[in-house]
Formats: sequence, structure tokens, C-alpha cells
Amino acid sequence: MNPGVALAALAVVSLATAVIGFYGLRISRTTGDFYVASRTVRPWWNASAIGGEYLSAASFLGVAGLILLSGTDALWFPVGYTAGYLMLLLFVAAPLRRSGAYTIPDFTEARLDSRAVRRVTSLVVVLVGWLYIVPQLHGAALTIRITTGLPSWAGSVAVVVVVCLTVVAGGMRSITFVQAFQYWLKLTALAVPILFIIFVLAGNGTPALAPPVANPTGLAPAGLYQNVSLLVALLFGTLGLPHVLVRFYTNPDGQSARRTTLIVLGLLSVFYLFPTAYGLVGRIFAPGLARSGQADAMVLLLPGELVGGTAGDLLSALVVAGAFAAFLSTTSGLVVSLAGVISQDVLGGGVDGFRLAAVVSALVPLGFALMTDSFALAGSVGLVFAFTASTVCPVLLLGIWWRGLTDAGAIAGMLTGGVLCGGAMVVGAMAGASSTPAWLAQPAAWTVPGAFAVMVMVSRATVHRVPKTMSRVMTRLHTPERPLATER
Repeated sequence: MNPGVALAALAVVSLATAVIGFYGLRISRTTGDFYVASRTVRPWWNASAIGGEYLSAASFLGVAGLILLSGTDALWFPVGYTAGYLMLLLFVAAPLRRSGAYTIPDFTEARLDSRAVRRVTSLVVVLVGWLYIVPQLHGAALTIRITTGLPSWAGSVAVVVVVCLTVVAGGMRSITFVQAFQYWLKLTALAVPILFIIFVLAGNGTPALAPPVANPTGLAPAGLYQNVSLLVALLFGTLGLPHVLVRFYTNPDGQSARRTTLIVLGLLSVFYLFPTAYGLVGRIFAPGLARSGQADAMVLLLPGELVGGTAGDLLSALVVAGAFAAFLSTTSGLVVSLAGVISQDVLGGGVDGFRLAAVVSALVPLGFALMTDSFALAGSVGLVFAFTASTVCPVLLLGIWWRGLTDAGAIAGMLTGGVLCGGAMVVGAMAGASSTPAWLAQPAAWTVPGAFAVMVMVSRATVHRVPKTMSRVMTRLHTPERPLATER
């Protein structure tokens, strides 16, 4: 595609993000505004913002690329990403909002009456957030390199600069407006080009490039274990994502949190129709993209390959704008959630501490992204989900629904899950994708049950450590609030 058109698309998205973010500065004044938007975000706004931050590089680029490579095996990704919100709706959304916490460490400390649990949770949340930011920066590097010819580092640095400006300007209040806008931009950026491509193909009556290829890569299909383990990672991992959970703290009450989650399910279901369509169209009509190692860039390249000309450039520019919005929205959500944790636990809280923590939260993963190469985007994010499912998810689910959880059990379970899953990730990375056994490549099937089991067994062995405040906190989590006067 034309590099000038791609640069113009990136500039427009960045400028729009900055303008909306600075608009939020006008109404962001208090600590509550920066951390949780003063808990006044209504369901439709919040659902759009969640869709904006949740639909990351893995969703926008990676899902289509995996379908191009793996066919129907990759459909577990959109299914798992969406179904995870059903788990949130049923088990987490409303009780977490009723907890009154600002962050996940706030919740675990209040539930278990333990500073040690808070410290371990904070460490895990920060690690999860940094692991999740890195694929976003890799995706930005890939997009910049493919579409403009600029060095890869320019994409990663551009995302961090824009995110820092918007987060520092207005915190959660600003980011809510930005992410809601970016969801609808991403949806449009995927829907319009693929519908145009389908109409072009239908009008031609013949494939634009090549006859259909049933298996363009020759990869063996995933086995039952891999599919089950991936689904476990995606379903349970969604329950522990810090940038998603912190958004439920911005709802006025638990009922609003449930409505928000229900709307998110609808928004995600609509969105994932389009990456799936890209993958299927690319697998049939542009299989050469798979063989050339450009699967993750397929969404960016497909309009130019199948349409071409000025129309292809314009459609590609729209896709580039949506991709960059995906990197910005997910990274900004993660930076906000990490800034809340770091500022409270290390910098003493407050607006100034939040701003400094936001810069630190963005610069650390930027350094790691600049020193590493991009993996398959959806696959790398899937491993982050597995790590989250093995650490944060068990302490949330048991903390909300089991009265017998103790601080010792929570710490032991999180550390066990982190060591098991983290160890599998490290060994798998050292061995290489081609030689990694399935149980290491997709470890969630055994690391998640292991974390739950250790958490329960250690809690049973330390029943005397059940906090005296347990009954009061559990009552608060599970007692519906009265509707606010403004909602009647």
C-alpha cells in the first residue's frame, strides 16, 4: 500500500486519540476520576470502552492470521475470548463492583485482611500487565514496518508516547472516552474493507489470485488436549485481566456492572465475525500470505492483494487506522490499571503518583519489546491468558465464592500457578515452537487446576487464618445495592 496514505491514517488516529484524551482532562480533577472515573460510567459507555481495550492486537490481527494458518482450530480463540465474558457476568462482575475497591490488590487485601496477599497480588498484576503490553507493541512494530517501511521501533515508541499523553492527562476518565471511540473505529475498520472485498469477489465470479487451497500451510491440526487447554486459558484468563476488571470499578453499582457485561458479550460477538471472515477469505483466495510468513499482517495486506488500486489503498488505510487504535486502546487500559496498582503500593497514591506510575508502566514493557522479536500475536496473548488464569483468577473466584479461603492459601496458590505456568512458558520459548510438546505449549489445562488445588489445600490446612472480617466482606459482596436515585 501507499506509505503516505498509511502514515496519514496513523496520524489521524493518534491525533483523534490525543484530542479525546485531553477533553477528558477538563473533567478529571479528583483521585477518583483518575482511578475509576468516580464510579459514574454508564453501561453502554463502559461496554464500548471494555470492547475498545479488550480487542487487542491478538483480536484485530492475530485471530485472522491464525485462521489463515490453522483453519477451524483457530476458531477457539474468538469463542474463548467472548465466552470468558459470560464467566465474568455469572461469577465476578457484580460482586467485584460491590467490593468498593480501586484495584485487584485492594480487593484481595480487603477480602483476606492481609498486606502480604496485597503485595503478592500487586506483583502478579504488574507482571500480567507488562506481559500483555508487549504483544501490543510488537503488533504496532509489525504494522509500521509492513505499511510504511519505517523501522519497527517507531511503531512501539509511537504507541507508548500517545498512551502516556492520554493517560497522564486524564486517567480513567479520559481513557473511557478514548476506548469507547476506538471500539467503534476498530469495528468499522474491519467491517467496511471485508464487506467490500466480498462484493468484489462476488462481482468477479472467480478468485482474484488463486484457486481455493484447503490447507495452505500443511500444518497438522491441533489435538484435543491443545484445544481444551486453550479454552481453559481463555475462559479463566478473562476473569483475571487487570485492565478488564478495573473497568467494573467504574460502574455506579453491581447491577450496572452486570448490564455492562451483557452488552460487552453482544459487542464482542459482532466484532469477531469480521476477523473470522478475513481469515477464511485469506485462506481461500490469498494462501501465499501464509507461506510467506505474513499471517499476522494478513488483515493489513488483504485489501491491497484482492482489490488493489486507489480503492485498495484507502481500504488498507482504514484497516491500519483500526489496527493502531487496537494497540492504543489495549495499551492505555493496561497502563491505567497498572498505574493504579503501582501508585498505591509504591508511590503513596494521589494524582501525581498515578501519573508517574503510568509513565513507568509504559516504559518497562517498551524496553522489553524493543529487545525482542514478535511472536504469533494471538498465540503469545493466549499464553498471557494462561498465566492470568493460573494466578489472579483462582484468588478472585475463591475470594468471592468460598468463605474458607485464607491468606496463606491465596499466596501459595498464586505462587504455584505463576511458577508452573511461567516455567512452562520459559521452557517452551527456549525449546522453540516446532519442538515444544503440547503440554508446555498450552499449559493451562494443568496449571490452572494445580493453582486451585494448592489454594484450597493450604487454606484447609490454615483454617485458623480465615479473617475475622470474612462474614462482613462476603455479605457486602453478595448483597445487591439499592438503585441510585439518578437511575430511577
